[in-house]
Amino acid sequence: MRALSKSKIIAFRQCPRRLWLEIHKPELRCDSPGTEARFSAGDRVGEIARALYDTARRGTTIDIGELGIDGALAKTDALLARNRPVFEAGFSAGGGLAFADVLLPVRRRGAKAWRMVEVKSATSVKAYHRDDAAIQAFVAHQAGLCLDSIAVAHIDSSWVYPGEQDYQGLLREEDLTEEAFERGDEVQEWIGEAQAVAARPRMPRACTGPQCSTPFECGFWTYCSSLETQARVPANVLPRVQSRALRALFAEAGALELADVPDDLLNAIQLRVKTHTLAGTVFFDKARSVAALARHPVPAYFVDFETAQLVIPQWAGFRPYQQVPFQFSVHKLDRQGRLTHREFLDLSGADPTRGFAEALIRDCGKRGAVYVYNAGFERGRVRELAERYPDLADALLAINDRMVDLLPIAQTHYYHPDQQGSWSIKKVLPAVAPELRYDDLDGVQDGGMAMEAYQEAIDPTTCPERKAQLRTQLSRYCALDTFAMVRLWQFFAGRDDLELPSP
Repeated sequence: MRALSKSKIIAFRQCPRRLWLEIHKPELRCDSPGTEARFSAGDRVGEIARALYDTARRGTTIDIGELGIDGALAKTDALLARNRPVFEAGFSAGGGLAFADVLLPVRRRGAKAWRMVEVKSATSVKAYHRDDAAIQAFVAHQAGLCLDSIAVAHIDSSWVYPGEQDYQGLLREEDLTEEAFERGDEVQEWIGEAQAVAARPRMPRACTGPQCSTPFECGFWTYCSSLETQARVPANVLPRVQSRALRALFAEAGALELADVPDDLLNAIQLRVKTHTLAGTVFFDKARSVAALARHPVPAYFVDFETAQLVIPQWAGFRPYQQVPFQFSVHKLDRQGRLTHREFLDLSGADPTRGFAEALIRDCGKRGAVYVYNAGFERGRVRELAERYPDLADALLAINDRMVDLLPIAQTHYYHPDQQGSWSIKKVLPAVAPELRYDDLDGVQDGGMAMEAYQEAIDPTTCPERKAQLRTQLSRYCALDTFAMVRLWQFFAGRDDLELPSP
């Protein structure tokens, strides 16, 4: 019988088939960029945690990759004889395998014991974190460790970084000792059931569903969905499936055909999507679209922001996961129909926000509509900049007052079946202007990739050649976002008379 790691047991809890595939067909797994980013964030938080829990620098980190599992277990035994912190201490017993993020020596009734802390990059304790702690406690107890307590340390999203590499207060602990210790029998059942699944010669039966993304996005979704009968026109193109009746229908029906969804369960937007998707027709209320935009004459500015959501703040005054604007693109259309472009992009590694705010004020002028796509995001960042820089607040908030959101124009007046129920700019643009394609861009093709490119570019170890390449990719991506808005505005405003240049 193989010892199943904590991650394997958690995978079983999510879906037995996922566990089986993790063991027998790991090559079929394809993690999304979001999953990879979560792993990377966890590694960074783990580094900070080791420094916070070992201020005297007397502890030892066990390198599982270097030693292998057996070597790591042996080294754990040796280190437990000492009275010092151990990080990534390994335990194998009861059919389970667990590695503790933090293990700290304490005294209990005069005898040596250990306090365990599991470190998470989340901003609160989730249900699966509680399962995680229960598994860790069970395996450690079974292995003979005198475990005094166990806690989960998570990010405190209200904490503000004071600078100077001082991360005290970044993590907040929640003690789970009593709960974790009481769940031993439950964990033992999980392990037994997981072992039975792992030993099966054939893959378990399963259907894709909500469990494929809860609590984690499963890397086997593409494979599993390929095994299922696909709807000819799937009902999952319907946007915002929130009503209880509609969610129940989706949960029960499996490969649900759009045509089989009763009209009386749909709101007006969903019914429009259903009608035009099945008919293969385009909905465009041009007269009302033109009228809505006629209220905002040129000159006009088309603006898009790129931000980085850093788990660990790099500059004083920022919170964990706070959106940090580092780039914008502005296309200006003047009264003569001339289109000009300005941009801001700071890859220096310093706090980019002051320069961003000053350049935004300069490049957006003082009059004329400022078009954005999904205004809540840009307005929120502008408000934050105004709070950070009171001397710029009036000018920044004046930009917010001029903002016009193109997203509700598109949602209210237009739908093409190729949008597949989405009004994101990357879905609407190919329908309106098929010659403009994000997938033709080199490197950066969406906001997540832009965030990753920024973090790579400001890393001190990134070479100048690579940094220059990333700058070009970021610049082209953000410029396409605002040029795309110009083309959407031209379409929705009925301005076919304008001859726009290529992006």
